[in-house]
Amino acid sequence: MAKKLVLIDGNSIAYRAFFALPLLNNDKGVHTNAVYGFTTMLMKILEDEKPSHIMVAFDAGKTTFRHETFKEYKGGRQKTPPELSEQFPFVRELIKSYGISQYELENYEADDIIGTLATKAEKEGFEVKVISGDKDLTQLSSENITVSITKKGISEIEDYTPDHIKEKYGLNANQIVDMKGLMGDQSDNIPGVPGVGEKTAIKLLKEFHSVENLLESIDQVSGKKLKEKLQEFKDQAVMSKQLATIIREAPIQLELSELEYEGYQREELVRFFKELGFNSLLDKIGGDVAEEEVELDDIDWTTPEEITDEIFADENAFYVEILDDNYHYAAIIGFSISNENGNFFLPTKQALNSEAFKRWAEDESKKKFVFDAKRSEVALRHAGIHLVGVEFDVILASYILNPSESPDDFAAVAKLHGYYDVQSDQAVYGKGAKRKIPEEAIVAEHLARKASTIFEMKPQLAKELGKNEQYELFSELEMPLSLVLADMEFQGVKLDMDRLRKMGADISSQLNEIEKKIYSYAGEAFNINSPKQLGVILFEKLGLPPLKKTKTGYSTSADVLEQLAPKHEIIREILHYRQLGKLQSTYIEGLQKVVNSKTDKVHTRFNQALTQTGRLSSTDPNLQNIPIRLEEGRKIRQAFVPSEEGWVIFAADYSQIELRVLAHIAGDDKLIEAFREGLDIHTKTAMDVFHVSKEEVTDNMRRHAKAVNFGIVYGISDYGLSQSLHITRKEAGQFIERYLQSYPGVKEYMENIVLDAKEKGYVSTLLHRRRYLPEITSRNFNIRSFAERTAMNTPIQGSAADIIKKAMIEMAIRMETENLKSRLLLQVHDELIFEAPQEEVDILKEIVPDVMENAVELKVPLKVDYAYGPTWFDAK
Repeated sequence: MAKKLVLIDGNSIAYRAFFALPLLNNDKGVHTNAVYGFTTMLMKILEDEKPSHIMVAFDAGKTTFRHETFKEYKGGRQKTPPELSEQFPFVRELIKSYGISQYELENYEADDIIGTLATKAEKEGFEVKVISGDKDLTQLSSENITVSITKKGISEIEDYTPDHIKEKYGLNANQIVDMKGLMGDQSDNIPGVPGVGEKTAIKLLKEFHSVENLLESIDQVSGKKLKEKLQEFKDQAVMSKQLATIIREAPIQLELSELEYEGYQREELVRFFKELGFNSLLDKIGGDVAEEEVELDDIDWTTPEEITDEIFADENAFYVEILDDNYHYAAIIGFSISNENGNFFLPTKQALNSEAFKRWAEDESKKKFVFDAKRSEVALRHAGIHLVGVEFDVILASYILNPSESPDDFAAVAKLHGYYDVQSDQAVYGKGAKRKIPEEAIVAEHLARKASTIFEMKPQLAKELGKNEQYELFSELEMPLSLVLADMEFQGVKLDMDRLRKMGADISSQLNEIEKKIYSYAGEAFNINSPKQLGVILFEKLGLPPLKKTKTGYSTSADVLEQLAPKHEIIREILHYRQLGKLQSTYIEGLQKVVNSKTDKVHTRFNQALTQTGRLSSTDPNLQNIPIRLEEGRKIRQAFVPSEEGWVIFAADYSQIELRVLAHIAGDDKLIEAFREGLDIHTKTAMDVFHVSKEEVTDNMRRHAKAVNFGIVYGISDYGLSQSLHITRKEAGQFIERYLQSYPGVKEYMENIVLDAKEKGYVSTLLHRRRYLPEITSRNFNIRSFAERTAMNTPIQGSAADIIKKAMIEMAIRMETENLKSRLLLQVHDELIFEAPQEEVDILKEIVPDVMENAVELKVPLKVDYAYGPTWFDAK
């Protein structure tokens, strides 16, 4: 087999990936765009090149031997954005999971490692492929070394062979360093000869072949001014060539045999992809890892011939098995009970037809310990049984104890706490097309093991919650909230299907009109959804400048079109066409797919044990992501209507709750005073930061102040702020610095919370929700920095989440106490949505703000705005 070595410039490819893709976050708030881009590039390399040997080289530090020659080497480079820095450890972990060698060498650059290994491999008969975004490496090109340079983005590469270099520059590969010596390199701060650009450098090298020959023959150079420049800066030209020259004999302690590639570590890669949320990439490596056979202890269980009161005890572990995620309409597979009397499997029909089972389920005095109280309650409600007396929920307890570990598979949760006597559902039922329900005896034993494990786990988890001072958070907040959410899920929200279909028709009509405009600008009809055809129209027919290319042609991605928007009217129409098209497919058509045809309602599922901050999310459908910034998106809320005639939708939301929580936690006098006096906080911030009066605050000042106000809550960096405001990183950094000077309490909070987190290993919300941050003491600067930003923003976001959860519970109690017919339907971010009879609106106007504003006591007042109308859209 032919030997083929692939050498990857790790820093360069990571940088390219970061700036080629928009900022992405996984569900834990970690930026992942560079890692994702690097992964897709690596997958493509392995598939296309099929290397026998491979390695990724990294720069070891900021200084190298080149700085001894020229201390300003690479001095012009901007500081690496923290959103990229925090991803490098994950890039390294990715490479390790792939089973690929990685190497760095103190005092040398990745280029030198690559140059040394490429030269050595060529001598030993290898075919070598170098992959980078840095054209400096093209000097390595030879008969057996191809240097592939990523063009704009990472999806397309340009192969530099000696022939390609000759065709492109008219030079040999070894003259690339001479060209750099003359023209310099702005990205590396290599000075070169002032006034000498690429064309002049190439012209000189074609005549004189090298920098040294040129300087020895300066008298033969035509052009007085050029001759003078070469004479004046000849030492600088020699130095620049030295700086640009890649070392091919670096002291690398590495043998080529150590770079042999044996394939990726599948289990590690699956775990890594899941951790970062790269679900779309899992299928490319074969999906989940198959469950290994596990040895299980024997368990005694029975299926009673008749369900009687004697089966149940005062305290019972109770498990409801539903395989379908959309459990609102799914058939229950079976039940299991574990208590002092033993372990029992109850077949579905037998249990639901049993008066003894129904009596027990609806008896408040019979305590139930469950796995996912909300799910169990909703499933039984659909079966006509109201489950009460639920005292403990294993999945909620586990989530509170460590929100960074939040699996929803029973066996995975059990293993987190040291219980291994349950198989995963995948092992029992299979996966995907192979998923099926096995014979009843297998199901019965599986369910009995689950109930038995719940019974064993409950005392341990309760003890740990008490030890952490979190039992109150569990019992007074999350447990009662699960029942409120169950009621909301069961109730569902009504959709006006006729209106939704009409919206779809209106959007189709708009799409047709926009289509005509686009064709008019283009001068012909074409497939707007075809990037290839669109690229031809924009960049060949209309002559717009192509900013990126892909392997299939011109890039017409959103970021490219945004940059081109001022250059032609067609661009804005295309962007609007895409927005409406996504709205049509994702929401207009998407909502119709998940609506219950019998009730015309959608029953979204609220994820209570998912996010690390404690915030709720929703799925099937996700009602928290309707794009309300787009007018047509806002109008989708017109389809959400009350389920009763003569009722209205009533919506109430917290005003700037996270900033109010920040003021309380930080104890900053200026912020507290501003909120107490009812000032517009963004105007007040602009006044303080820009040192102007209220009358002098411009719209732009307020916009900047608003961005940094909310950015501070999320640990924004100068890079992040510069991107959102379209200003330079320097300006953004200065703005953040002025903000912290204006609000010293906030600055002190940020410093103290990090110190506190380093001492304790976690941060807490006002209601004692914890987020553990083991990375905060990491020796790796990037990992530690991300943990520090997380320490700053988690108490704020988490406390805001806890407050609205508490308000939901208090509202449910208040509505029941006052015997109201009104119902709580949805929670979306900081907003609660109700449906109510018209005659109860005046009551809600009083009690909803009262409950929400007094859910907790802060140093600043909580403020709630409300509105109501015939649809959700009108309640704004």
